[in-house]
Amino acid sequence: MFGKFDDSAWGTMWKKLVRKNDPITSIEAAEAVDTTRLERVVYEVIASYPDGCIQDQVLANLPELAYSSVTARFSALLRKSLIEDTGETRRGRSGRKQRVLKITGK
Repeated sequence: MFGKFDDSAWGTMWKKLVRKNDPITSIEAAEAVDTTRLERVVYEVIASYPDGCIQDQVLANLPELAYSSVTARFSALLRKSLIEDTGETRRGRSGRKQRVLKITGK
């Protein structure tokens, strides 16, 4: 699945992960995050659901990753138009609605 995108499609510059007034510890943490790998992994999970999936399904497929490591990738993938919000919702484990995400046809 990765083959259809060149390497420049993956990863987010660390500066986009922090705010101006964040402490140095947050900046150092952002610099250490492998966003390229995380975006690819989250994308692949979403791609495995042809009818789209919700956040809970992605998290269930990636139990070894921290919640925030997974959920933070959605906005980057949406911004890059690699995935889309279908406008649909489905109930998650909590009973609350979650948006359905799907890979784009790009």
